[in-house]
Amino acid sequence: MQPFFIPLLMLGMVGWMFYAQRKQQKNRAESLSQIQKGDEIVTIGGLYGIVDEIDDKKVVLDIDGIYLTFDRSAIRNRVAKGATTPKQPVDTAVIESKDEE
Repeated sequence: MQPFFIPLLMLGMVGWMFYAQRKQQKNRAESLSQIQKGDEIVTIGGLYGIVDEIDDKKVVLDIDGIYLTFDRSAIRNRVAKGATTPKQPVDTAVIESKDEE
């Protein structure tokens, strides 16, 4: 019985891997189909942007007033609303130098 156990175990592991991959692809396709104009997303290159236009093949991102066109498959995921940190003004200190004459 043991000679059949190892191949059966390997077959089960391969089947489980295919199942997990198919489930992951299904979840990704579902999340990509829910993206709409105004959503903040992250590309596979790590670029954050807001969706300005989207169709079946392309997405146009607004990144601080610069519009970039990407293939829809370049979207890694959607950023959860409220997950971004609010922009805060940067304090700039002016250093005055005294010229000694």
